[in-house]
Amino acid sequence: MIEILNRQKKHPIRTRELRRLLGRLVARYRLADPEVTLAFVGSAAMRTLNRRFRKKDRPTDVLSFPLGKRGPDGRHYLGDIVIAVPVAFRQAREKGHSLKRELELLAVHGFLHLLGFDHGAGIEQEEARLAAGKFLS
Repeated sequence: MIEILNRQKKHPIRTRELRRLLGRLVARYRLADPEVTLAFVGSAAMRTLNRRFRKKDRPTDVLSFPLGKRGPDGRHYLGDIVIAVPVAFRQAREKGHSLKRELELLAVHGFLHLLGFDHGAGIEQEEARLAAGKFLS
């Protein structure tokens, strides 16, 4: 099951499209009905998470919290992705594309981290492969 939480109110987000994107990723990587949560937060909440889990006292664009475990109910708990919408908005403006596009890129990035991809060539190559295959809108 894919759950999407919007904990910020400043920027409207089309959660249906992002749910479909995550569903396509689940299918592409042949995951059997995993539990994954995508949460949208403000800068203050992201700063708190980044400080607590990465010891960096500033907001970042995306954090992933992989679980990768089967629960007692037999479900596969993949993990959580958290995106700071104000940071994504600023990055979208700097890159000259829409907030929607930036949120898609960050959701994919976070999802790949849940699968075990790490920074460097591995995740960058996979992101390029997805973009080249017109996987993103």
